[in-house]
Amino acid sequence: MIRSLPNSRRYLYSYKLYIGLYFAFLFAPLLVTCVLAFNDSQFPYLPWNGFTLEWFTADLPERVGLFHDRMNLESIWVSAQVAFFVTILSVTVGTCAAFLFEQEEFPFKSALYFLMLSPLVIPGVILGISILLFSNTLGMFFETTWGIDVPLFRPGFWLVVLGQFSFIATLVTLVVSARLRKFDRTLEEAALNLGANRFEVIWHITLKFLRPAIIGAAAVAFLMSFENFNTTLFLVSSDTTLPINLYLQVRDGSTPVINAISFLLIVGTSLAAIINLYFSRKQG
Repeated sequence: MIRSLPNSRRYLYSYKLYIGLYFAFLFAPLLVTCVLAFNDSQFPYLPWNGFTLEWFTADLPERVGLFHDRMNLESIWVSAQVAFFVTILSVTVGTCAAFLFEQEEFPFKSALYFLMLSPLVIPGVILGISILLFSNTLGMFFETTWGIDVPLFRPGFWLVVLGQFSFIATLVTLVVSARLRKFDRTLEEAALNLGANRFEVIWHITLKFLRPAIIGAAAVAFLMSFENFNTTLFLVSSDTTLPINLYLQVRDGSTPVINAISFLLIVGTSLAAIINLYFSRKQG
């Protein structure tokens, strides 16, 4: 809509209705989930039977709240650990890849850049199956050839980390590269002329310029890893992550404790986004 041009009243009403329906479609399910986290019912859906905090705090034979639910707490901890290591690996490798593709010239650069982007267009299910088959093949090869059992090649914690890292690092590379394209290379040249070495230039000038992008990419990487389902489903072991655990509970029938978990995740991610936005604007 071009505000400088006159528009009919019908058009304005239709535009506002569209905006209202769009945001209602986005946020109504989240709002209902948050409300049902406080519903005094044994089922995670309507009707409304009254307000209660027991799905967070209760430790009763017939009702166990989130803070006393060992299985869900352990799955949250596993997801947090996976997301932490995925974030560290993705930010480190993704930042180095951004430097490589934006500041260096080498043979087959375009082809390698295309290969770097390929994990983003491959469905997560296919990626998870491919990594699982590849790791099983390597594991069988090591065991039959040298009699070595490598735990890394079996479904488990570190295979989940590597599986998520394989595509999240690409996203980090794109975010950091977008910021690096705006960098003035004459600042590095000036620092080198003043006696700084290459490491000092990168640490004090280039990385300082990239800090907002790196922090934002790290936040996105952590959240993407924490909520990943498709790839993780094929690589996880008995120590399940939170999305896998919630899927199993919903499939088999659960209590409103899943709404309580969803409520805390929605509040937590919203606060993290607000804090990140605040510091990004402050840095700007």
